Amino acid sequence: MENNLFYSRGTNNQKDKSKKNKIDFRKKKENTLASLNEVENFLFNYKHFIKYIKLYKLFKN
Repeated sequence: MENNLFYSRGTNNQKDKSKKNKIDFRKKKENTLASLNEVENFLFNYKHFIKYIKLYKLFKN
């Protein structure tokens, strides 16, 4: 019985874990580029928003 436990905990589980932990670099790259693009767009829009606020305050007075 001990031999069965040893074999069930053996290399099969280690192989399964290594398959689950593989990193898809192409997918990571695409996600990173998409995130950077979103941040860039947000900052660009934020800068324009600040300009509009300054113009509003200028013309308000």
